[in-house]
Amino acid sequence: MTRRLASLATIAALLLAAALPPAPAQAQDGPLRIEITQGVQRPMPIALRFEAEAGAQDLRDQITEVIAADLAMTGLFEIAQDGDTPETHFERSIDYIAWKATQVEAVVTGRVVEAEGSVSVAFRLFDVFAGQPLGDGIQFDAPAEGWRRAAHKIADQIYARITGESPYFDSRIAFVGESGPATERVTRIGVMDQDGAGVQWLTEPGELVLSPRFSPDGRTILYTDFATGTAQIMSLDLGRVDSMPLTRDPRAMSFAPRYSPDGKWIAFSRETAGNTDIWIMQVDNPSFAKPLTQGPSIDTAPSWSPDGQHLVFESDRSGSSQLYVMRADGSNPTRISFGGEGAYGEPAWSPRGDRIAFTRQTGTGSIIGIMRPDGSDEQILSGPVAPGLQAPDPLSEALEEATDLPPEAVQQEIPAPEDAAAEDTAWRDAGPSWSPNGRVLIFTRFTDGEDSGRLHSVDITGRNMRPVALNIAASDPAWGPLLP
Repeated sequence: MTRRLASLATIAALLLAAALPPAPAQAQDGPLRIEITQGVQRPMPIALRFEAEAGAQDLRDQITEVIAADLAMTGLFEIAQDGDTPETHFERSIDYIAWKATQVEAVVTGRVVEAEGSVSVAFRLFDVFAGQPLGDGIQFDAPAEGWRRAAHKIADQIYARITGESPYFDSRIAFVGESGPATERVTRIGVMDQDGAGVQWLTEPGELVLSPRFSPDGRTILYTDFATGTAQIMSLDLGRVDSMPLTRDPRAMSFAPRYSPDGKWIAFSRETAGNTDIWIMQVDNPSFAKPLTQGPSIDTAPSWSPDGQHLVFESDRSGSSQLYVMRADGSNPTRISFGGEGAYGEPAWSPRGDRIAFTRQTGTGSIIGIMRPDGSDEQILSGPVAPGLQAPDPLSEALEEATDLPPEAVQQEIPAPEDAAAEDTAWRDAGPSWSPNGRVLIFTRFTDGEDSGRLHSVDITGRNMRPVALNIAASDPAWGPLLP
């Protein structure tokens, strides 16, 4: 048996132990893929069959539950129940003929071994209709407390192999936890796993804190703090759980910070004498700061393009809040939002570079949408309009391949923005932030009658929106990079 070793350096000392050889194939009918019909995806039936060595049955069940939850929340997979399904053994190939009769399209076999202070989880993925393994088997070794990360990494492998997309399950989200009445609100910065588990508080409850943002390497979080009475930008080291101020000018409010993709610069908003402009400062020398915009308009909420060459921001220079893109040196600002009377704000550039997420004000609330960096192909993902407007890439590309029709022939009708505003919105959506693979957004939903927000996620098709399993009020989510 050959074994391909690979290691992963992680803060939890989680180790990728070995890639296992694929189990022997029996037949091939065609490649496994997610079927897309008329722009609506049918969840792919997938079976998870993990064995447990003596004493590891409970841990096996917990790991299986995390993997199933990760896959199911994408809306792309339907987890097959145990029921009357063919017998599987981790060390053998599956009975493809018997599994075909169940309509299950993919089978995962695995084995969980628990030793003193550690856990090992190995898995193999099989394409039932192609009659062959889908990639090599992999084993993850982790300390006992790292079993959830091992489960997320296996879910990432399954998701990436079947969809062809980059993974995102083994990642964390920063947020602002909220408690107390609206007039005496207590806030603090926290982080959690992307599925809402493993909450860790990073600041003490107290003065208002806002806008946590991860550094590109995930080791630092920027946020805005009002402890001095004036908004200032803080840098929080996640390893030491220690904060230090980056701005200290009591005459100016500094807020809405974001790291550049190379981690060397921070773009932020700076307000003095009632005027707000976009500034940048060096990470290694925060005292070196300079404005990128100057003028009587309110320019705020900067977000970098993934190549670091441009920034998108919101500005009222045209009379209402709209989105603009400028070069990283502040030159050539160009308006990209033109959606009628609705005001636009809180832009967030996708890590893939192909979309910009935003908040759009309607007559009765606000909704989350995406557009291309030139302002074209605006799509609304949340709010009163049935989500799922156009079929974005790569779904439209997959649909084109499946039907031999051009994407425009299968796109759904795009409701006019005025139609969305006309509905009686019962909530306000705000603060979109991208998953590491640029396929999912997390945001805050404020519902009428409640004075605090709850976190929700939605994919870029708008067809899979759901609340995050976090049993506390929260706002200002920021998705961090994939963990190492």
